[in-house]
Amino acid sequence: MKQVLMLVVMCLLSPLIAKAAPLSPVPITGPGITGHLERFEAFPSDHVTPRNVDIWLPPGYAENPDKRYPVLYMHDGQNVLDPATSYTKIDWSVDEAMTRLIETGQVREAIVVGIWNTPRRLQEYMPAKAVTGASLHPGGDGAPIPVSDLASDEYLRFLVKELKPFVDGRYRTLTGPQDTSVMGSSMGALISAYAVAEYPDVFGSAGCVSTHWPVGQGIVIDYLAKKLPPPGNHRWYFDYGSAGVDVEYEPYQQRADALMQKAGYTAGGNWVTRRFFGADHNEAAWRERIEVPLTFLLSP
Repeated sequence: MKQVLMLVVMCLLSPLIAKAAPLSPVPITGPGITGHLERFEAFPSDHVTPRNVDIWLPPGYAENPDKRYPVLYMHDGQNVLDPATSYTKIDWSVDEAMTRLIETGQVREAIVVGIWNTPRRLQEYMPAKAVTGASLHPGGDGAPIPVSDLASDEYLRFLVKELKPFVDGRYRTLTGPQDTSVMGSSMGALISAYAVAEYPDVFGSAGCVSTHWPVGQGIVIDYLAKKLPPPGNHRWYFDYGSAGVDVEYEPYQQRADALMQKAGYTAGGNWVTRRFFGADHNEAAWRERIEVPLTFLLSP
């Protein structure tokens, strides 16, 4: 009986113990890894399921102990820096692209944070406040999802209340919104837009790659019409291809572009929309054009 009771107590306390224990990164090396990459496994949270978090440091980080760096937070983190963890075995090659762009002076040296997704990706990435009914109809053959099951607000609280303070405390970062960007593709693009709209004082720029506007028949655009931060302190990047799932995106993106213009954003200035003819909806396509959003978000 004592052993059973002890086991129950340990199960209840284990999340608290894990939360209190110091987090130690695992160095990541191997084919397709450029520069310094480290991984925090099962990063704990009071808001969402623990998940891995990858941190990439720019080439000059160790040699410049007094310098501070902007930070780019990226969703679907297992796909952006390490081909060994990407589900297609093709990553976005953000580490290689950043290294090239830093060397040529096209971007600022920056820290990249890759936040892995979980089996609840749709629930965590779908902007909950955009859903006006009792459930979300994702489209196609997907079953309706109750609003109560959406966890995007919890996911953003994890980013803002737990992950960002940890990153700012452990690394030499520039902490203001003008130095904090967020980027993702497809549903990851939607949660990036949601992050800036919900926390405009935390995130200054959004990189929305192949934005999956059709979910809910464009309800996130309707949400942004009410919540879009005023121009002046924020920057937005949108793009889409013309093959695969991206075939559906152009009319929605045109609605989003009209919204940006009406809100006072300047095309080519604090807002950019790009169309990539022939580009499909996958990591290989996003890898091909990754330098474009990186240059916009992290321009010197």
